[in-house]
Amino acid sequence: MKTNLVSVKWLHENLNNPDLIILDASQKNNISGIKSKFEDLRITNARFFDIKNSFSDKNAPFPNTLPNTQQFKQECRKLGINKTSKIVVYDNLGIYTSPRVWWLFKTMGHNNIAVLNGGLPAWDKEGFELESFKKDTYSLGNFEAVLHPELVKDINEIKTNLSTKQAIVLDARSEGRFNGTAPDPRPNLKSGHIPNSINLPYSTVLKDGKFKSETALKSMFNNLKVDDNPLIFSCGSGITACIIMLASELVLKNKKAIYDGSWTEWASTKNAPIDILN
Repeated sequence: MKTNLVSVKWLHENLNNPDLIILDASQKNNISGIKSKFEDLRITNARFFDIKNSFSDKNAPFPNTLPNTQQFKQECRKLGINKTSKIVVYDNLGIYTSPRVWWLFKTMGHNNIAVLNGGLPAWDKEGFELESFKKDTYSLGNFEAVLHPELVKDINEIKTNLSTKQAIVLDARSEGRFNGTAPDPRPNLKSGHIPNSINLPYSTVLKDGKFKSETALKSMFNNLKVDDNPLIFSCGSGITACIIMLASELVLKNKKAIYDGSWTEWASTKNAPIDILN
């Protein structure tokens, strides 16, 4: 696969590829409170990719933190993932958690991964087969992980960028949370935004659970005047930032990275400056 996004029809036509592995990145709960009618269903033979428990650093102070290469490698091997695997990832909301998995694999050096555009709702709409979740075991894979540190930024790099302004920070949270006019859903966390960052709510790059057309996405990024600047993507805890990062990857050649701590870390850090709409 030489693409970051595949259609449900493409996936259906390639189900018999022996190197294909389908990952289900759905979560039971999300901070946005969005519910799915497919909670206990999956694409036949899909493997559950547990972002919260298996593919996050459980010792980190903030949610969804990038795990180390050893943990990532071991958990991928448990899922039967190999170095030669062609991975398609989806979630049951259309596009929500699946881009996070796409970014995780890219960051760990595995480029042969694509997001299923429209996810489980689009698959079901075409009448393709679903099955109930069940506990599966897999032959141990030979996956290897090699960290690409340029794809992830920490809080010190974000602070440095406040003065250098080398990169543009794009924030995927809602307009109200970004402007400080709506409360943050996490208790005791201020709303507002990183100074000089630009708001691009993740919902604006989507339509009916799929990514908007490349023409529409190009127009959107042109209006933001990102030009050829490096881009850093942020959100609440590193999940929806990956949605707008993938949207940009579809149409832009700019250097791109995720601020993994995102707003949860920034707003919890003493003396980290916060801007609100005046």
